[in-house]
Amino acid sequence: MPMHPHFPRAVILLAALPAAGAACAQQWPAKPIRLIAPFAAGGATDTVTRTYAERLSAALGQTVIVDNRPGASGTIGLDLAAKAVPDGYTLAAADGTMAITANLSRGLPYDPRTSFAPISLVSMSTHVLVVHTSVPANNVREFIALARQRPGAYAYATSGAGTEQHMCGELIKRMAGIQITHVPYKGGGQAIVDLVGGQVPVAVLGAAPVIPHARAGRVRILAVTAGQRSSVLPEVPTLAESGFAGFDISQWLSLVAPAKTPPLIVQRLNAVIARIAAAPAVREKLAALGIEATASTPQQLGDRIRTGIETAGRRLKELGIEAD
Repeated sequence: MPMHPHFPRAVILLAALPAAGAACAQQWPAKPIRLIAPFAAGGATDTVTRTYAERLSAALGQTVIVDNRPGASGTIGLDLAAKAVPDGYTLAAADGTMAITANLSRGLPYDPRTSFAPISLVSMSTHVLVVHTSVPANNVREFIALARQRPGAYAYATSGAGTEQHMCGELIKRMAGIQITHVPYKGGGQAIVDLVGGQVPVAVLGAAPVIPHARAGRVRILAVTAGQRSSVLPEVPTLAESGFAGFDISQWLSLVAPAKTPPLIVQRLNAVIARIAAAPAVREKLAALGIEATASTPQQLGDRIRTGIETAGRRLKELGIEAD
């Protein structure tokens, strides 16, 4: 049977497509990279994101520009990332809150399980239960006693509704049997300003931006939410040690890219992040803030996201926190 005159050329063109994609990936990066941070500047996650962005810029030879897009518990920034061209020039910082919004937000415009190419974990840390110095409580037991004496008199700040900090706060309320009002902010930065200023008496926030104020005597950290004490706050007990058996919620941060980002680019970014996380200067800088620099494989991060969604779903149901 005679061969179609255009058949050989078509085969050559189709065969060349993967090669062209690989060539583009090998030439990457040829221009600046945008790293979307779906939270406000000034918080713990912003500090970590900028630390990695600076070193990614040096390692890749192109500027990595942090683009803060806070709001809607991170969904505004992550939606931008999910819809970006998957060419390696848009990345996003994603934390455990994405597992909560997957359960709480109706009509979420992306799926955390499928809309992103996981790259690597970058850090692990803890949230803290913290009070302004005007609150006459030196430990969790004393604070619970105060809250029980005055139901509804205390409000607690977090970096936003539907965040891990919000879930921690509601879990504390349920386990302690107290009534305190949630005050969500658009990021940890402004929440800390109001906590230090006494506008809000209590907060559940990331440890990093709180520690300097605690050391200066402006606020008092009562407990950490992680299952183990922080190496930077060895004197501060865990909530589990303070009567909240089994309480163990850590704060993790990762980097992701839009789904279908070339695997070669994901692999290169993963390798660079692993080197950054292992660098003594980075580890020391973050450790001083109560944050552990870390890394993972893309598969491990993908598994963490999927497991986190399932775990958050169960917790939210138990706490009666429903979709908006």
